[in-house]
Amino acid sequence: MAKKSKGNRVQVILECTEHKDSGMAGTSRYITLKNRKNTPDRLELKKYNPVLKRYTVHREIK
Repeated sequence: MAKKSKGNRVQVILECTEHKDSGMAGTSRYITLKNRKNTPDRLELKKYNPVLKRYTVHREIK
């Protein structure tokens, strides 16, 4: 049997940048999948932050 190769889809964590910089307690994080071949660089999406009650930029963390 052939060895199973690593998949192109990987699980990444997105963390709110504005909440992190504000110094408030807690943080807003989302878990999503990304295709390693199509998006080799870090993912950046606008997602809802329930603590700040608005849409903010969430960046991929390692």
